[in-house]
Amino acid sequence: MSQGVEWTLHVLLTLAWLDDDEPVTVGQLAAGHDLPAPYLNKQLQALARAEILESTPGARGGFRLARPASSISLMDVVAAVEGTQEAFRCTEIRLRGVGESLPGSSFDAPCTISASMRRAELAWRRELAAQTIDDVRSEADSHAPGARDATRRAYGRPVG
Repeated sequence: MSQGVEWTLHVLLTLAWLDDDEPVTVGQLAAGHDLPAPYLNKQLQALARAEILESTPGARGGFRLARPASSISLMDVVAAVEGTQEAFRCTEIRLRGVGESLPGSSFDAPCTISASMRRAELAWRRELAAQTIDDVRSEADSHAPGARDATRRAYGRPVG
């Protein structure tokens, strides 16, 4: 996965902690995580196209969650940033090299490596689909109880 997934997950956690309708600029979000704003903006636009974020143009514009954090799965984010293509692509190399000399019937069954990788990817996708940004926020709150308040202060939001 690209860094874009990690970056956007942190931004979504930030926006969940801010928990308001006031948009946050790309510049603020980038500065809050010491990230390059142009690249982060590209990732956030992908989330806006996927209706995870809402983008507001103009001087007072920026980004905010388009829907509740409890309805945004980690798989939604990965699909928006990385696309929906499969991570593993079997090229049937079993048919080359030593495999060239085997009878064709040896390859009637699907490639076992491909099948194993697809099962693993399906389990990974299911796990990501089962976790939401709200779940991440709850876990982050329990592991780093001061992070929410520090984030709210850094973005000029009231703490409490």
